[in-house]
Amino acid sequence: MASSPRLFWLLLAFLPAVLRPSAAAHDYSDALRKSILFFEGQRSGKLPHDQRLTWRRDSGLHDGAADGVDLTGGYYDAGDNVKFGFPMAFTTTLMAWSVIDFGKSMGPQHLAEALKAVRWATDYLLKATAVPCVVYVQVGDAFRDHSCWERPEDMDTARTVYKVDRDHPGSEIAGETAAALAAASIAFRSADPGYSAHLLDRAISVFEFADRHRGAYSSSLHDAVCPFYCDVSGYEDELLWGAAWLHKASRRRDYREYIRRNEVILHAGDSINEFGWENKHAGINVLISKEVLMGKDDYLESFRINADNFICSLLPGISDHPQIQYSPGGLLFKAGGSNMQHVTALSFLLLAYSNYLSHAGGRVACGGASASPVALKRVAKRQVDYILGDNPLGMSYMVGYGARWPRRIHHRGSSLPSVKVHPGRIGCKAGTAYYLSPSPNPNVLVGAVVGGPTNTSDAFPDARPAFQQSEPTTYINAPLLGLLAFFSAHPDPNSWSQD
Repeated sequence: MASSPRLFWLLLAFLPAVLRPSAAAHDYSDALRKSILFFEGQRSGKLPHDQRLTWRRDSGLHDGAADGVDLTGGYYDAGDNVKFGFPMAFTTTLMAWSVIDFGKSMGPQHLAEALKAVRWATDYLLKATAVPCVVYVQVGDAFRDHSCWERPEDMDTARTVYKVDRDHPGSEIAGETAAALAAASIAFRSADPGYSAHLLDRAISVFEFADRHRGAYSSSLHDAVCPFYCDVSGYEDELLWGAAWLHKASRRRDYREYIRRNEVILHAGDSINEFGWENKHAGINVLISKEVLMGKDDYLESFRINADNFICSLLPGISDHPQIQYSPGGLLFKAGGSNMQHVTALSFLLLAYSNYLSHAGGRVACGGASASPVALKRVAKRQVDYILGDNPLGMSYMVGYGARWPRRIHHRGSSLPSVKVHPGRIGCKAGTAYYLSPSPNPNVLVGAVVGGPTNTSDAFPDARPAFQQSEPTTYINAPLLGLLAFFSAHPDPNSWSQD
């Protein structure tokens, strides 16, 4: 098997832009602060007194009331005013994972802010799961909402509530919600043990519902959730994902046995190189591999093999995976919209796996070669640096970071005058003029990372209508918290363990 240095130079020869050192040092701590601050701009509900993005005001204060439940709070997923439970739960899981693996690198202030961001989501998820065998999965009619361009403070479209239950199952969203609550219970274990225990208890009951009443919410609620957050890959991966997080949070043997017993039934062996709100396969393999690498669960070795194969598919110069490409400027690229969601999520897995390998003294096997943990970190860091401005356009794709960043992001609240500046209501269609305006957004959504280039040319149109490129989402930022935390504490590759 070839040595790690040999593989590194092989990668360097094939795609120098992917592994090229940054042109200038980045302030990863400042970028981390801003990436957390972004979540304050996505808040729904009654805003707290310490709200820092003051151009936002209270919104959605009666969510759920018509159905006799309190569904205030939570996050708007992107540039619209709908609360989609599926991506919100995934966002929560990834924020919590960032805290679990990289919280010590955040520093006390950033860690406290990150936990606040997680709690804003988990408080809502607790409300959404308060009724046994029911998960409230969405607030707002997405079709009507998307036909308007108005501030969340003004929205007057139907705040329709959608739920899954025994008769209308939704194992994928219930499984992801269980994963989010379980992961968050670990994140809060030291900071708030009582809250942590409450989250874990709820995660256990929600997972039991997801597993006992199997079915897809994309079928039960097809007309409401599709095509927005329709899960075409099935619910099996979310059941394994939920069980993996519950095992990590509870250390109960029955969840480990659940994974082992259902490995084949729930398609754990599927070679799917995806990780995001819709598909958890790669994340499951990386998460479970930590236990295997530490010698705790050798009989789950198949997950480590799958994780190695996944990681190898991302490494430039040796990957022949048809869905993984790199742009001339070095950006990881997958076909479809909002490419940065893939960049941040996959880079997070690269970094997490590199740390697991480091602690176990291991390497990732790639056919006739092997890659060291440092090689994985270099690829992940290059992606972060691209986002922060080391790219052919010299543009940071994080709003408010660097000298040049997107000014016309696809985001209703950011693009319309604030309530303070324009106290009068701006109606559904009255916002169209602002949507079409070439002027920069009046309210800076600090820390928002937009979808970025969606082709391999590194091109970016700074225009609101180009939503695939210019719209930020919570699940782009969530894994970035962990990445920025690590690189803020370890900015110099020379400080990493050597190949």
